[in-house]
Amino acid sequence: MSFAEDVKNELCAYEPETDTDVAMKIEASCLLRMGGSLLLGMNGAIGVRLATANNAVARRLLGILKRQYELPTHVLVRQGLNLRKKNMYTLTVDPSQEGRSALEDLALWPVTEQLPRKWLNSMEARRAFLRGAFLGGGSVNKPQSDYHLEFMTGNESFAREIIYVLRLFHIHAGLTERKEEYVVYLKEGDAVTNCLQIMGAQSALMEFENVRIMKTVRNQINRQVNCETANLQKTVDAAVRQVKAIRILDEHIGIDALPDKLKVVARLRWENPEASLKELEEMMNGSLSKSGIGHRLKKLEALALTYDPMGLEEV
Repeated sequence: MSFAEDVKNELCAYEPETDTDVAMKIEASCLLRMGGSLLLGMNGAIGVRLATANNAVARRLLGILKRQYELPTHVLVRQGLNLRKKNMYTLTVDPSQEGRSALEDLALWPVTEQLPRKWLNSMEARRAFLRGAFLGGGSVNKPQSDYHLEFMTGNESFAREIIYVLRLFHIHAGLTERKEEYVVYLKEGDAVTNCLQIMGAQSALMEFENVRIMKTVRNQINRQVNCETANLQKTVDAAVRQVKAIRILDEHIGIDALPDKLKVVARLRWENPEASLKELEEMMNGSLSKSGIGHRLKKLEALALTYDPMGLEEV
């Protein structure tokens, strides 16, 4: 089972704390607006149909329609053709005058009807809006991969309504087209976790956050290791260059011919080619600081270049 299915299963068990009837109506309206289709009958009779691969979503909608409108419904289960194919659940409300009245109440009929903004006055109503939209056409990546949550709908105006409601929660979403569908998407980890929390997927949120924390810690460790490796490489490269400079000086004038201050540091580096400046400072027993040693080593490099200008090019 995918992470998105886990989220939908959890959302289908959510019970609003306040404004229950209004929240259930909004959730059903958004769910059907995302994934349902209208059925036209004789004499103005209207019905609706929803096909989904998630049986919890089908049961959720079935329960709302029966509880809110007492509509007669039936569900058809079509089995997958092989082991990897999921069952499809088709929930149908046959065309009737009662169905028409219910769809008008849900702002699904006429087809040009928009969700009334006054429905979104309460926080619970806005949560129900996003929950229904996600159940009808939402998806979210498992937290181990890239952060991505999306709502897919064929209705551009409703896609912009989703963006509007997300902004009410200070969540900024993008909008794109994909195969004649409109996709509202979230790409940032904070936006995804906030959306999960708002919709009511607390368990999924905890799983997402746990994996996210582990990824953050892992990335921090990797950055630290990479930084330390880079610093170590710089130290090694500098030491190799210094030893090469001392070798050039030894070949041309001899180390003993150097001024005393440079000769001491030159021999110290020559005898300890792998030591860091800090370790060389400790070997000097405090008589010369790390910066002082580094300064004299640079002087040795500059002096070596006067005898062999190209001698340090390949280091």
